[in-house]
Amino acid sequence: MLTYLIPVVVIVFILAASVKVLPEYKRGVVFFLGRFQGVKGPGLFFIIPVIQKMDIVDLRTVTLDVPGQDVISRDNVTVRVNAVVYFKVVDPERAIIQIENYGMATSQIAQTTLRSVLGKHDLDEMLSERDRLNDDIQVILDQQTEAWGIKVSNVEIKQVDISEDMVRAIARQAEAERERRAKIIAAEGEMQASEKLVEAADIMSKNPAALQLRYLQTMSDMSNKNASTIVFPLPLEITKIFEQMRGGRDD
Repeated sequence: MLTYLIPVVVIVFILAASVKVLPEYKRGVVFFLGRFQGVKGPGLFFIIPVIQKMDIVDLRTVTLDVPGQDVISRDNVTVRVNAVVYFKVVDPERAIIQIENYGMATSQIAQTTLRSVLGKHDLDEMLSERDRLNDDIQVILDQQTEAWGIKVSNVEIKQVDISEDMVRAIARQAEAERERRAKIIAAEGEMQASEKLVEAADIMSKNPAALQLRYLQTMSDMSNKNASTIVFPLPLEITKIFEQMRGGRDD
């Protein structure tokens, strides 16, 4: 009885070891005597123990946190930048055969790419053009990891840390920029006002009645205010008489 029981146990053990079930988001890269045979899954399938070997690959998107990197910008400012990379395996065969550990390799190349790309830009570009820098890093990473069967779908720069001295310098620069804009706006306002005054003077010089109306309007405005100033209206005709008398003396 024992003689028949041992082979049955061995057969059951082999069958149990050969049955494999993979979910929808995983694939099995099968090797037959060390040589690549194919990619299997998802679902139920069989492999021959010892003769066949299988490496399982997860096809879901992986969130890779890139640790903080010290970067020297093009304008010689030292900053510390961290980012997050989203990637997934699109070719399980190459992800297993072409690279030993695709997750670690992607992390290392993401760190070096982050430093090299940001080092080509000024600090102002890092702070204001983050979307464009994200796209540039994503394209470079995707090209470098394509041979490994990896697809980098997105890169996001999370934070750009700068020193306290640089923060104060940026604040002074922003304040100086605001003062410059304020002076320019004030100068433009003075120029526009002077142009309007010149136009008004030309109109009044062509029509004496306009000057008289402006004089009366000024008197009306002054009378509406609670001021202690006393104003004596002087007709314009009197000034003309004085001008004629002055002209007669010159003759």
